[in-house]
Amino acid sequence: MKTIIKLEELGLFIFGIYLFSLLNYQWWWFLVLILAPDFSMLGYILNTKIGAYSYNLFHHKGLSVLLYLAGCYLKIELLQLVGVILFSHAAMDRIFGYGLKYEKGFKYTHLGEIGK
Repeated sequence: MKTIIKLEELGLFIFGIYLFSLLNYQWWWFLVLILAPDFSMLGYILNTKIGAYSYNLFHHKGLSVLLYLAGCYLKIELLQLVGVILFSHAAMDRIFGYGLKYEKGFKYTHLGEIGK
């Protein structure tokens, strides 16, 4: 099952790259911004509850799709960019087994425990 999930996430990551190609940004922006959502891990400095909440907020695909669609509707390309980056980053993380976090700790995700 894990292989199927990883392949699905790879397809979604490629779709995110395609959506980025439709925007008027140079490709280096994608490379620079693709890791930006990981700054949400800084919430773990305070405690695991805030860390999990901030991480999950910036790695939630539903939110990223909503932002992208809002950007399309409002014709705000920057909003579309944010949505694409969040979406692509979440897919990339899930390829490597990093899922949404539980409050128990960083290594406990909806995809299983990291490092097991």
